[in-house]
Amino acid sequence: MILSASRRTDIPNYYSRWFLNRLREGFLCVRNPWNTRQVSRISLSPEVVDCIVFWTKNPADMIKYLEYLEDYTYYFQFTLTGYGRDLEPGLPDKRGELLSTFRTLSEKIGRERVIWRYDPILFDERYTMAYHLKAFERIAGHLADYTERVVISFFDLYAKTRRNLNGFDSAAMTAENMTALAGEMAQIAAGRHLTIESCAEQIDLHSVGIEHGSCIDQKLIERLAGCKLKGRKDKNQRESCRCLESVDVGAYHTCLNGCKYCYANDSDERVRKTISVYDENSPLLCGTIRADDRVLNREVKSLRDRQISLLDFFDKTL
Repeated sequence: MILSASRRTDIPNYYSRWFLNRLREGFLCVRNPWNTRQVSRISLSPEVVDCIVFWTKNPADMIKYLEYLEDYTYYFQFTLTGYGRDLEPGLPDKRGELLSTFRTLSEKIGRERVIWRYDPILFDERYTMAYHLKAFERIAGHLADYTERVVISFFDLYAKTRRNLNGFDSAAMTAENMTALAGEMAQIAAGRHLTIESCAEQIDLHSVGIEHGSCIDQKLIERLAGCKLKGRKDKNQRESCRCLESVDVGAYHTCLNGCKYCYANDSDERVRKTISVYDENSPLLCGTIRADDRVLNREVKSLRDRQISLLDFFDKTL
């Protein structure tokens, strides 16, 4: 089983103590967002957890607790963009703090385990192609020695992001300007010896040197874990997503970063209401088990391939 922690919220930034308490107890619970009376109880035994993928914009708090993750394989998806506080109001200063946090995390766990994300990319009168290229090149210069890979994606306008971006004039994107920007970014990444990939993009950027990537990446996990995995594409993600199947352990409407383009929060008011019941000792993130809840043990298993191939055998013995 791969744990996604989490596409729905920033666990390393705001809920690292809750997550570590769950590791100590050996399980956590996740409420089904579409059937709220249904709760899954999920084992966190290292025997079944093949990898933990953390998604974050500021892992500074979790860096203090990395020693408690020693029994697990894990890596971080670290989003760092050129946006200001008009779009990312809850984040600390990037030049003064977040770039340093990225480097510190990389030095502690290895550059292969910190993936830089520059996403989502959107355009308006301020955030032009020229702006993005300047920001991307500047950040790449700071991070090239601290990561192996950068992931990009373009903004998708969902109903809730339309509400959150009320008053923000997001210019329509075309295949032509997306391809042009991606091509320039690919050249910058190549100049810094960074692999660049796209995330869940329908547009084909192969012509400008960018392949479709997998954020929950089977090949990377196999490399970090030192074994083969038997898994499938995640059927719960978009068709264009190439991620390996995973179990998300976060909750919607709990992220305090306040990013205006976020699809996981309805509104600031709903976030405040949801986090008002946060208890770091609860098995649920921002909630408690109710008397009318139906709690089911989720059947989980390791994806590790226990069978060794002849090629692997000879590689190990020669």
